[in-house]
Amino acid sequence: MPIVRTVMEIARDEPAPRATARSWALAIVRALLWPWRSRRLGRSLAHEALSIPIGSVTGMVFLALAALCLVSTVTFVLAVPVVLGTVTLADWVARAERARAHALLYIEVPVPHATTPAGLRRWARVRTRMTRRSSWKEVAYLAVVAPLLGIGAGVVLTIWSLALALLTLPAYAGSLPGGSADLGFARVAPGLGAALACLVGLGIGVLLAPLATAGLASIEGTAVRGLLGPPARDELTARVGALETSRAAAVDSAETERRRIERDLHDGVQQRLASLAMELGRARERFATDPSGAETLVAGAHEDAKAALSELREVARGVHPAILTDRGLDAALSSVVARCPIPVELSVEVETRPPAPIESAAYFVVSEALTNVVKHAQASRVRIAIARQDDRLAIAIDDDGVGGAAVGGSGGLAGLSERVTALGGWLRVLSPAGGPTSVIVELPCGS
Repeated sequence: MPIVRTVMEIARDEPAPRATARSWALAIVRALLWPWRSRRLGRSLAHEALSIPIGSVTGMVFLALAALCLVSTVTFVLAVPVVLGTVTLADWVARAERARAHALLYIEVPVPHATTPAGLRRWARVRTRMTRRSSWKEVAYLAVVAPLLGIGAGVVLTIWSLALALLTLPAYAGSLPGGSADLGFARVAPGLGAALACLVGLGIGVLLAPLATAGLASIEGTAVRGLLGPPARDELTARVGALETSRAAAVDSAETERRRIERDLHDGVQQRLASLAMELGRARERFATDPSGAETLVAGAHEDAKAALSELREVARGVHPAILTDRGLDAALSSVVARCPIPVELSVEVETRPPAPIESAAYFVVSEALTNVVKHAQASRVRIAIARQDDRLAIAIDDDGVGGAAVGGSGGLAGLSERVTALGGWLRVLSPAGGPTSVIVELPCGS
């Protein structure tokens, strides 16, 4: 339970024995108010508001389909399309519920159905859909769970309505018939009684209603995972496969990066240093016979040394910039933006620094995306927004260029996608022909 966990954590963190009572009181208050601090109360409430019509409609539809099934049992020919229709409807509802859970409860539920083998005849495909276990779990959700969750959502919204009614009671109690409000167990008159009712409504609205909302949202999330998602073993297998794929992508990305660094050192810095050594050797030979010529060669070698140092810094910046380690993402990206020839608007809202691998990935995602914009987008402006919420780091890069960007082949966006996927995140590119282009990235950054 979140309340128990929060109370124990805060109480355990209090070192002073004299402050034990105070720390426990503070822990209890924070635990009771945890739905307000989760930043998901509004989305959970919206989820519950949608559960009422969804539960009502699915309940009535299932009753109608159940009646049709009973009637059609007299003939097998009629029963098959009714059962198939029920399974199909349950699949549609399951898709909508998975999308709703992802959008409002931040729950990612994979599709549980195995891929139907190609080449099956129509009857074999129908039989597969009607006999697979995952389809009947969706039917169970449609028939039983969705209506029950709709009833629970109705209770939650009733609690919110009661809190609002009691909270505003002093404003309208005198205008009610009889000059008082009949609550069933008592009549509340204007004045002290209405003020007490207002306090009760405040307590319900601040404590009871949010806890009920968060609790029912947690129950709904569990139901969606259990009935509309794959079994735990299948999900674990899929996760292992995704991790193997991301590990292979990480290895390929590291090998590509190693080759790039090797190429940059060989073609750039190494050639500069070799030229520098030759110039210094020629200057040493001329010191005795041609001092002015030796001075000219030394001056040229000095310029080559500065150029080699500059190239070496660029290579080192491509590995991991020191400013990122020392000052964080905002300062490091500000340095990148300052060197960009296109006007860039940068917004970084990251109060707590993410882990080093995530911070590094975010830096290189933005750097590579800006490089792609400069090379290909023909854009006049770029906007970059980075924000952290809970255990996720979101990055949005928008430009007003010509569009047409895509993740594929061996381009820069493909490398970014591999880097992000290897860390358990995802990357999406929205780039219609003619623009604009948006690159959206989400990375896990749990502390």
